[in-house]
Amino acid sequence: MRTQEKVSTIMTQEVLTVDINDPLTKVSELFNSNKLRHLPVVSKNKLVGIISHTDILRISFGNTFEDDQLDADEAIFDMLSINQIMKHSPFSVTVDQTITEVAEILSEKQFHALPVVKNNKLVGIVTTTDLIRYFLREE
Repeated sequence: MRTQEKVSTIMTQEVLTVDINDPLTKVSELFNSNKLRHLPVVSKNKLVGIISHTDILRISFGNTFEDDQLDADEAIFDMLSINQIMKHSPFSVTVDQTITEVAEILSEKQFHALPVVKNNKLVGIVTTTDLIRYFLREE
């Protein structure tokens, strides 16, 4: 198993992000239209947070109101900001860290995604799904 490979070989490089000033409706739309579970949050091109699909679900009504659910969710989204919902100063890894190191961090910290940085600039994201796919290829 080549677990000393760099995380840069398995990370998603073309990362969708949201700006800290974007509305929560944009976050919800990105999650729904791209089947994502995590979005890095940036401010002036600097990583400042991460927001998960679970974070959005926690503040939404889900199917509570059936037909009126979207209106209820949009009202909540209008009252709150990304800054209030996101995880501030997220744990991140560098492109030079190994797949093994990243797997240990994800496991120990019980994270599902980690932003990947190079020279303090966001260059990718690695998820537990990326690791599973990698290890399945290694069989």
